[in-house]
Amino acid sequence: MAENDVRPPPRLKRGVKPSGKPTLKTIALMTGFAVTTISRALNNAPELSQETRDRVQKIAAEIGYLPDRAALRLKTGRTNVISLVLAPDEEIFGFGSSLVSGLTASMRDTSFHLVVMPHFRKVEPIEPIRHIVRNRMADGVIFSKAEPFDDRVRFLLDNDFPFITHGRTLWPEAHPWVDFDNETFAHGAVMRLAKRGCRKVSIVLPDSSLTYSQHLREGFTRGAAEAGIASEIATDVNLDSPAEAIREYVIKRRRRPDAPEGFVCCSEVSALAVIAGLTDSGLVMNHTGFMVCKQSSPLFTQFRPGAETVFEDFVDHGERLGRLLLRRINGEKPEDLQFLDVPNMTFS
Repeated sequence: MAENDVRPPPRLKRGVKPSGKPTLKTIALMTGFAVTTISRALNNAPELSQETRDRVQKIAAEIGYLPDRAALRLKTGRTNVISLVLAPDEEIFGFGSSLVSGLTASMRDTSFHLVVMPHFRKVEPIEPIRHIVRNRMADGVIFSKAEPFDDRVRFLLDNDFPFITHGRTLWPEAHPWVDFDNETFAHGAVMRLAKRGCRKVSIVLPDSSLTYSQHLREGFTRGAAEAGIASEIATDVNLDSPAEAIREYVIKRRRRPDAPEGFVCCSEVSALAVIAGLTDSGLVMNHTGFMVCKQSSPLFTQFRPGAETVFEDFVDHGERLGRLLLRRINGEKPEDLQFLDVPNMTFS
């Protein structure tokens, strides 16, 4: 039907809210357009004028219209849902909320909605992914904490299901990802600590199964070798350890004659624990004890003004993850949907 096809009276008046759940027919009665025109306008059909699309979408928003997802899936095979798999412990210092903020920004003015799927401890990481794919609960999925040969990635590749990872893998097949250049961060952090006069540096790494743990290790050891200083990687604790355990590790190391003076911190929580350990050991930050921290929240510098930090923008990562995944859902090649965030290692 043509764009200007209208339905006969009666029509609902603007400002009068319909009773019951709003439907396409409700919007048709309010605008005078045919139901098919309403449907095309809500899907941003290019053959319709921008004025028509804006008018229909404005009224749909005003009356709280939501598409019937079950009917949509039967008709098109799509759900218009993107699923973010997120573990509860990933909310520390706002990681999860920052990703969600960026993701929702990437879906603004699209027909897609974000749904968060929790991944709880003691549940295999692949289980929520299997649940989403087998029940067709989304058109695409996003998850973090990628491993070099991640089972989730293998499963999604084998099932030809659109996805994107926050972090990289070593699978030979290309897949979409967004990642922070942790090797450059660790290398630059060591070089900065060496410039501050540190003769030995230490780092508390993430779990060794994660790809970005390898990147941090490589950058850290390369930086120490280039600077000609000693280095050590904590073996008693990792980034998943309680803050108190990291603090105790620092205190224990400071009691020995070969103790490091400089620390590379890969998260704000670990940085606060390291600072507490150094302070309890009698060192003064930026005078006798030194640290370079990866920062993702403005809260950290409120606690520790003057701390040397490198910013990792999880809101921007979330927006990039969403935009790249939408492009993948629309059929673009995965090798064109990868982004590496190179940090600014300039210190004042």
